[in-house]
Amino acid sequence: MSGQRITRERFADATVAVVVGAITVLAAVADDRAGPVDWALISAGSLALAAHRSAPRTVLAITTACLLADVVHAGPASSLALPVVGAAHTAARTGHRGTAAAAAGVFLAGYVSVGSATSDVVREALLLAGWFLCAVVTGLADRNWQAYLRQTEQRALEAERTREEAALRRAGEERLRIARELHDSLTHSISIVKLQAGVAVHLARKRGEDVPPALLAIQEASGEAMRELRATLEVLRTDEPTGTPALLVERARAAGLAVDLTVTGDERPLAATVDRAMYRIVQEALTNVARHAGPAKVSVQLTYEEGDLTILVEDDGTADPSRPPTAGIGLTGMRERVTALGGTLEAAPRAEGGFAVRARLPLGEAG
Repeated sequence: MSGQRITRERFADATVAVVVGAITVLAAVADDRAGPVDWALISAGSLALAAHRSAPRTVLAITTACLLADVVHAGPASSLALPVVGAAHTAARTGHRGTAAAAAGVFLAGYVSVGSATSDVVREALLLAGWFLCAVVTGLADRNWQAYLRQTEQRALEAERTREEAALRRAGEERLRIARELHDSLTHSISIVKLQAGVAVHLARKRGEDVPPALLAIQEASGEAMRELRATLEVLRTDEPTGTPALLVERARAAGLAVDLTVTGDERPLAATVDRAMYRIVQEALTNVARHAGPAKVSVQLTYEEGDLTILVEDDGTADPSRPPTAGIGLTGMRERVTALGGTLEAAPRAEGGFAVRARLPLGEAG
């Protein structure tokens, strides 16, 4: 939050507090019941509203005490409830609805007892009870609305981030496909040209003949083409993940996530596609835990079997089996990787709470 925004909010809060205090004082003057003590109590209780963002419960306590003291000093008047209603609303909006209801009950009880429970006072108290009820309800509604707006904004940012990640992933996969195609086609053809040119040069020199300049140019050009092609393939492969699941776990721990890594079975080198898929699955699972699970403990288990690798990432976070999550781009990309390798993926909330991602990848020969 910028300093300019904070300044604007403080100015608005102070303005509202002054306006509420002025209205309450003017109402007391109009009833011909205000003296210096009343003005002081009303002003103190109203101006405290300016600090409702930083200390809502303290403001509610001060406002209720000051205005209730004025009720005791000068007698009940419905206008004196205005600052208390405002404080109850702000307290409920920040999640302290019980405190707001308790303050309202204390004020109404004092209001009725000071007025000797006459019919007019009871009627006014019932009207004020409606005011307080509306204040608490609107405070809760405002709190829920603000939470909804924050969630909507977060979802929009998450959607934008996942779109960017998906685009980068697709671009990386396309670069790798191009690299493989270039390697399989051009490299083979250029190698044949270079080999044949080299053999022709060798035979010519062996027979003591002059080597044609065109043949030397072909030999040199083919060698240069091979070097440039290798450099191009290296550039195209720069998006390959570098690191291991152990490194991902260490990074997650450094970011404050409680993660344990367990490796069972005969750990061995994996085919490049399987190794890349394992890295991406663990990376995406830990990223999802950090974003959605809240404070949670995470376990990462890698199980090497004879022909399969099982990846299991579990957390004890806030996921609920009764509300399965909608598969986002991250989970969709994870499933696509696993399916492309002929494996299986299960990603769902656990019965005991939290979330689990289980992937089984067939092991190919290390490449």
